[in-house]
Order: sequence, then structure tokens, then C-alpha cells
Amino acid sequence: METIKSNKKALFALAIGGFGIGLTEFVIMGILTEVSGSLGITIPQAGHFIAAYALGVVVGAPLLTGLGSKLTPKKMLFLLMVWFTVFNTLSGLATGYTSLLFMRFLSGIPHGAFFGIGAVVATKLAKKGKAAQAISIMFSGLTVANVIGVPIGTYLGQQFSWSVSFYLVGFVGLLALGSIYLWMPKIEVEQSEEKVSVSKGLKNTELWALIALTTIGTGGFFAWYSYVAPLITDVAGLPNHFVGYAMMLAGLGMVVGNFLGAKMAELFSPLRAVIVSLSVMCGILILNMFIATNPYLLMILTFVIGAISFTVATPIQMAIINTSKGSEMLGSSMNQSAFNMGNASGAYLAGLPIAFGYGIIYSSLVGALLAFSGVVIAVAILVVRKRKEIKYRKMAMSC
Repeated sequence: METIKSNKKALFALAIGGFGIGLTEFVIMGILTEVSGSLGITIPQAGHFIAAYALGVVVGAPLLTGLGSKLTPKKMLFLLMVWFTVFNTLSGLATGYTSLLFMRFLSGIPHGAFFGIGAVVATKLAKKGKAAQAISIMFSGLTVANVIGVPIGTYLGQQFSWSVSFYLVGFVGLLALGSIYLWMPKIEVEQSEEKVSVSKGLKNTELWALIALTTIGTGGFFAWYSYVAPLITDVAGLPNHFVGYAMMLAGLGMVVGNFLGAKMAELFSPLRAVIVSLSVMCGILILNMFIATNPYLLMILTFVIGAISFTVATPIQMAIINTSKGSEMLGSSMNQSAFNMGNASGAYLAGLPIAFGYGIIYSSLVGALLAFSGVVIAVAILVVRKRKEIKYRKMAMSC
């Protein structure tokens, strides 16, 4: 009975860390105006701080996971959160463009490794058959951050100083440190995991296919999310303050979708759950193009798209863990890099039709195409798996 309680506390510790990571990743979007005004730079230049963080995630995930492979998961998670707390707090003390850009890059480095290692730890803490639910509890911190943390951080940054937003992130980091230290059990690294090299994990062809699936498929959501503000104001004709309500609706949808995705991963195989999620996302984003001028329907779809988008998170993370046997933490961390590459590529590709004068609604079309491409990759992976199974059966029968 004590073990179950302990595991619940440990999962909650991971959720607190996820809350802090979600807060620092998204709160910058709400305070870009304050940051640019304070530092004397343009809004597009302030947008570089978002890209710097994403680059930090991409670089840090495989690097830190590889370097920390000999440490226990508890110690690694603790050290990652120390790094997170220090550099997010220092971000609030930055006095210029260059210093904040550097701090944002460093702040992003532990993101992927924390979620990657945390996902593997969550599966080990879970009761039999409940691994998907355990992972979804960790990701719930990130989704709840979009509903509660980001609005609070944005309000504090606008009312007082943008630095206060990062101090808030640092405070959450301290809470995560304390909870990991007190509640996370000492899970020993298996001998097989210690002996598997990073290079062997990187030679896994299916792992790379899943990384591509995450990058391209989830890019569909970010293609829509990156331009949700002008979609609300310019296309639907709603006042600026409705953007905040829309972001909260999307965040609530993410919370619901996160746990729905865990259920889907249990009902189907993780990869089949991803196919269902991305297929529905493709259809919803196309529908969004046609109803975007209706403010009421658009706000409803904002919640729905947020929900559908996060039904992918847990299944794809489980698919990665199942595929990268012996190097689960590396694969899981790399998948977090893929999410952020999807963030950057989705936003960029969705901006192309807008730049050519086709209008904001075409960002949803780009998102639908990316989601559909993700479905194609997932189906291809299943086909290759099936062929391998048939080949092995024939070889077994011939022997």
C-alpha cells in the first residue's frame, strides 16, 4: 500500500516538473511585447527567444541523456531540474538581447531529457497495464501549465515586469526539486541499459521513422497554434482579449486530450492510436478552414483541436519507448526534440502561404497536410513491421 502511495507522489513530482517546463516554454509568447519594449528590440527579434529555447531542447535531449546514462534516474532528474531552475531564474536577470537569448537556449537544454527520462521512469512506477496513464500524469503538468500557469505568468509579466514571469518559473523549479528529492524512489538502472551505447540506439531505423512521425505529424498542430491569435482577431473578428480565452480553451482541451490519449493507447496499440489521432486532426483542421469566420464555432473548435492534438502525446511516447528497447531513455528524449522540431517547422511552413498572400486560414490547411503526412508515415511503419513478422515466420518454419 505504501508503494502505491509513493508511486503516486513520484508521478506528481514529474508532473510538477512538467508544469514548470510548460510554463517556461509558453509564457514567453504572452510577454513578447513587454520583453521587446524593455530590451529595446522589435517583436520579431523577441521571437528569437522562442526559437532559442526550442534549439536548446533539440540539442540537449540526446546530449544530456547520453552523458547521464550512468546515473540513477532520480539523480539525473534532480540535476536536470537544478539546471532548469538556475537558468530560468537567470533569464529574469538578463539585461540585453544577447544575454537573454543565451539564457533561453540554456533553459531549454534539460527539457527533452527530463520528459524523456521521466516517461521511462513513469512506466516503471506504473502498475501493470497502466503505463500509458502514468505517462499521461507526467504530461498533465505541461497541459495544466497552459490553463493556469501561463495566464498567471503572463499577467504578472504584464502588470509588474517580464522578469517576474521567469522568477515564477524558477519558483516552480524549486518545488519540483523538493518533490523529486522527497518522493522519487531510487530506481536502479538495469544492467542491459548501461551496456547499450548511444550509437546502437541511433542505428535503430524504426526509431528514426518514429522521430520523423513526431516531427511532421505534430507539426500539424503547431501550424495551427502558431497563428491562432490572428485567426481569432483577423478572421473571426473577435476583440484582442478573446485570444487569452482561446488559449485557455486550447489548454483545457490539451488536459482532456492528454488523458484521452492514454485511454486510446490502452485500447489500441500506441501506433494505431497515433493514426487515429492524426487522422481526426487532419479532418478537424480542414473543417476549421470553413468555419473560421464564425466566432462561436471557432472557439468551440479551438477546444476540440487542443484536445485532439494532445491525444498523440502519450501514444507516440509509448511507441518510442517500445521501439528503442535497451536505449529507452535516449529514444524518449529524442522524441521531445522531435516535438520541438515540429513546433518550429509547423510554424514556418504554415507561414509560407500567409507570406504569399493566401490568408491566415491556409495555416490550417498546412496543418492538415502535415497531420496526414504523419498518418502515412505511421501506416508505413506498420506495413514494414508486418512484413518483418511474415519474414521471421517463414524463416522459423524453414528451420
